[in-house]
Amino acid sequence: MTTDLAPAPTEPRAPSDRSPWHALGALCLGFFLILIDMTIVAVATPAVITSLHADVNQAIWVTSAYLLAYAVPVLITGRLGDRFGPRRLYLIGLVIFGLASLWCGLSGTVGMLIAARVAQGLGAALMAPQTMAIITRIFAPAVRGRALAMWGLTVGVSTLLGPLLGGILVGLLGWQWIFFMNVPFVALAIVLARRWVPVLGTCTQRFDWPGVALSGVGMFLLVFGIQEGHQRHWDHGILAMILGGLAVVAVFVWWQWRNRRAPLVPLGLFRDRNFSLGNVSIAIMGFVITAMGFPLMLYAQVVRGDSPTQAAMLLLPMAVCAIALARFVGRHTDRVHPRVLIGFGFVAMVASYVWLSVSMRVGSPLWTILLGTALMGVGNAFIWAPNSATTSRNLPLDQAGAGAGIYNATRQVGSVIGSAAVAVLMDSRLASYGLDVSGAAASGLSSLPAPVLGPFAKAMSQSMLLPAGLLVAGLVVVLFFERPQHPGFAPEE
Repeated sequence: MTTDLAPAPTEPRAPSDRSPWHALGALCLGFFLILIDMTIVAVATPAVITSLHADVNQAIWVTSAYLLAYAVPVLITGRLGDRFGPRRLYLIGLVIFGLASLWCGLSGTVGMLIAARVAQGLGAALMAPQTMAIITRIFAPAVRGRALAMWGLTVGVSTLLGPLLGGILVGLLGWQWIFFMNVPFVALAIVLARRWVPVLGTCTQRFDWPGVALSGVGMFLLVFGIQEGHQRHWDHGILAMILGGLAVVAVFVWWQWRNRRAPLVPLGLFRDRNFSLGNVSIAIMGFVITAMGFPLMLYAQVVRGDSPTQAAMLLLPMAVCAIALARFVGRHTDRVHPRVLIGFGFVAMVASYVWLSVSMRVGSPLWTILLGTALMGVGNAFIWAPNSATTSRNLPLDQAGAGAGIYNATRQVGSVIGSAAVAVLMDSRLASYGLDVSGAAASGLSSLPAPVLGPFAKAMSQSMLLPAGLLVAGLVVVLFFERPQHPGFAPEE
């Protein structure tokens, strides 16, 4: 592999009078948009079901399609950024994402909406790894931790604000506006990126096309099988699909080990313990945040009788706590052992999910739900930013795109599986109480008779225990983080 450190001749240089912090702001805006669309749909699920005459499983696929289209190609798009320039790929992704957002809002059927969400996910996959790769390359080691902490905070805040903004937009303007609102912000993000994001050097390398095919096929088989398993009663076709997906993933890993020239996933990066553990913990976070939205929002709107806006406001304490703690956590990211910061975050997250599971009952006081979401915001603040900085701090600059692609892919894999797994669990718990609502319309959900609300609430509350259990595993993982041995890390005395 040869590396050309000069900017690509077909792209203009970014102005030299701008600091990398301007570029960080421009990148975080676009990154915020693609991440908020992961969770913004959850609160709009009942409205989408009613408007497009869909069932619950189809509505969940509106989210799953985006997550799947985002996750499958993100490994190769990181490599494409190394080859053709991360700024170019980022801008192309922004354009695709913006046009797809417009398509989503104009969709008249659930099938069209799912197809538009696939296009949106492909645009997001082009953008996401470029943001992390550019930050890794333009910031000096002494300040890279703080910059990546801000990038990580964008992940956490956008994930938390999605349901809140979604509820407000659905309540005031309709579900279509959760997509229409992207368009002007995409235009602004394009202008800022062209002005402030620098053109970086590119690497000449071969592409691991067999790895691309194997990872895509394996991911699709696994996620589709998990998503549809309960609906198809885990028939032989579904089981064959899941087992086939596992087999393809195993072949993919073997191929990455054998391919010494230009593997899609350079396995050597995993020799760094923090990189390996950080990818595991971020996959868990992707899982639990995505899995939380569906049962909590359905509980709020069906059991409590909240409007979409009122349901979204339940998450306001979460966003406020995460934002309020951002500066404090960012200031300590380069000074405090990562297992202390991130470990505390996981403890707070476990407590919040268990508390919410206990509190999600018919007639529960409002303050119990708000306390649970506030505690969730505290946990998020101590995980997203420090985990991003710790995982990527030691990435080799010539493999920044590959490392960023892996990190974003593992987070997205967790999100996809979380969305599919919670759908299965929700259906299973509802069925155990004799409530088969898999094909119900939102109007039917909103008019459930009073004796049924108790079992429905129990099913939703029990579904929250799945992400809680996985968070315990995440706590164990982060306890094995090492203190960074890097010039950018200055431990407190």
